[in-house]
Amino acid sequence: MRTILVVGGGYAGFYTAWKLEKKLRRDEARVVLVDPRPYMTYQPFLPEVLAGSVEARHAAVSQRRHLRRTKIISGSVVAVDHARKTVTVRPTEGPEFDLAYDIIAVTAGAVTRKLAIPGVAEQAIGMKHVEEAVAIRDRLLTNFDRASTLPPGALRDRLLTATFVGGGFSGVEGFGELLSLATALTRAYPEIAPADLRFHLVEARDRILPEVTDEPGRWVVRSLEKRGARVHLNAQLMSAVDGHVVLSNGEEFDSDLIVWTVGNAANPMVRSHTDLPIDAQGRLMVRADLRVGTDAEPVPDAWGAGDDAAVPDLAVPGAATVPNAQHAVRQGKLLAANIVASIRGGKVKPYLHHSLGTVATLGLGRGIFQYRRIVIKGLPAWLMHRGYHVLAVPSWERKIRVLAVWLTAVVFGRDIVSLASVQDPRRAFVTGDEIASR
Repeated sequence: MRTILVVGGGYAGFYTAWKLEKKLRRDEARVVLVDPRPYMTYQPFLPEVLAGSVEARHAAVSQRRHLRRTKIISGSVVAVDHARKTVTVRPTEGPEFDLAYDIIAVTAGAVTRKLAIPGVAEQAIGMKHVEEAVAIRDRLLTNFDRASTLPPGALRDRLLTATFVGGGFSGVEGFGELLSLATALTRAYPEIAPADLRFHLVEARDRILPEVTDEPGRWVVRSLEKRGARVHLNAQLMSAVDGHVVLSNGEEFDSDLIVWTVGNAANPMVRSHTDLPIDAQGRLMVRADLRVGTDAEPVPDAWGAGDDAAVPDLAVPGAATVPNAQHAVRQGKLLAANIVASIRGGKVKPYLHHSLGTVATLGLGRGIFQYRRIVIKGLPAWLMHRGYHVLAVPSWERKIRVLAVWLTAVVFGRDIVSLASVQDPRRAFVTGDEIASR
């Protein structure tokens, strides 16, 4: 039996393995998936996880629950030698080992783009994974508890200051949702007024949300500023040492919560540790049918999709598909179909998807949607965002769980309990011993 190796269990990888299971006969091929996490993160729900509108585990789709016929290896592929059809796997535990395959699907995804700015590595939290969204939420809730007992002053201001660096899709959605949560929290903390909150969104370009056109982007800025936020356009973060934020426009302030959402960078493994062809940006060179290579020189038995692949966008000639969930999910499904077709000697299909538009949440009851010249704002756009994503999240089990949380929140409101202590679970145990010994 052939071995089909899927590298990475994100959108594209998860859907590739999931659909391969449904399409392959049991004696036709075996599927192996390598990923360091035991779940696929449904990233569009991360802003709502951050705000407490979606339970963290409901944004994580278990691989072992849904990939029943796939061999799952907990680890990372750190090198691909396609000439020998072998990869090097670095498991979660134990030494590295080589793994042979017959067909490879590289869907390793992208990584968070990092810049060498003083203090960022020590102070900032990313927003690409569930645990990061949970940490951001818990930090805000803990800071409210701490600030509520302090008199006005520098420390209190620092605890109530949040800074998002990056005005792209994830940054703006996360910023809007956290601002919504913080504003709602002031009703439960009479010691803290909405005017005490200091929320900063920093963007190096002259506009936010490049996925929408200029006027809707300006409307989002105005909407955030009406809610008390500060949007710094044409500004770059110069330093964040010890939480002291210094911007290129000369502004400085202390911030206890700094969230880094400046976009994606090429996956280091794909960029530097494979003999497969890559482009100038470090992405896998992929044809329209998702085979690795060019139209003139395809690479046999090698396929790619998702954020780590430069897939030609047939809907926009001359461009590559943008790295988003719409494309990754659909590419994963087509990738599985094309691999099965190639195994059976059938015809493979090119990837073609016309954008369904852009929809973003800006906080509870607020959103924006754009499809070509059609722009919808406010509550209708927010409802469209929720409706689309509850339909898009894989499996009915996850859809029902998310809907249940939303309906519960309508009646009882969002849960505002911080579980930051889980990051140091032995603290109470050790501290209890110390108190008892006094």
